[in-house]
Amino acid sequence: MKVPIPAIIIPVVVTSLYLFIPGVKQQPWTPLRIAGAALALAAYSLLIVARLQLGKSFAVTPQAKALVTSGIYSRIRNPIYLFVDVMWLGVTLALHFYWLFLPLLVLIPLHISRSHREAQVLQDKFGQAYLDYRSRTWF
Repeated sequence: MKVPIPAIIIPVVVTSLYLFIPGVKQQPWTPLRIAGAALALAAYSLLIVARLQLGKSFAVTPQAKALVTSGIYSRIRNPIYLFVDVMWLGVTLALHFYWLFLPLLVLIPLHISRSHREAQVLQDKFGQAYLDYRSRTWF
């Protein structure tokens, strides 16, 4: 499996913020900061796995190419949205950029709205199969 190029951008941006924003590197590694970094790393890893498992079904706009129900998708219908939000939270805590909570408050409802639109597209194409899948999974 080939890792998508945009997936490499996230660690580069976060590392650059850590290295080049004055004062960030000098802050002590408190338990909250360590937990944030661990949370961001775990969520990023799961985000990459979810993206790879989605394969050719990935699209920026809602499309019903295939109903992916295996791997992470066997438990969570929208793991990419979930893990982006969790990663954002972790980065916010790890870098002590608490102002990043404000965009997160916009990002979460946006992801919920997008997931509803995608659900409708999938239900229109896959009907009962999607409804059965939806009943077995979270978000």
